Amino acid sequence: MQKDSSPLVPLHWIGFGYAALVASGGIIGYAKAGSVPSLAAGLLFGGLAGLGAYQLSQDPRNIWVFLVTSGTLAGIMGMRFYHSGKFMPAGLIAGASLLMVAKLGISVFNRPHQP
Repeated sequence: MQKDSSPLVPLHWIGFGYAALVASGGIIGYAKAGSVPSLAAGLLFGGLAGLGAYQLSQDPRNIWVFLVTSGTLAGIMGMRFYHSGKFMPAGLIAGASLLMVAKLGISVFNRPHQP
């Protein structure tokens, strides 16, 4: 009997959820505080994360756009969280971004190697 090694939820679906979280964070930041930079950054990074998730759905080895986007957001929002101490929104996005970077890293190490 062969063991099924596929994940419960494909990584790209988690990626689409992450992209929606980032984009909605920018929209909420604009709606609550009128912050145009928050809207622009949220839509830009949410769009890039969505593009990365789409690329991942087409080719599981094509992780670079997604990895760079989530890594950049983890760094930027992690520094904002460190300096402000406020969980919303910096801590939430930094945590989600770190989880995405970790999930991408785990998927790279768990995939079969090609000769």
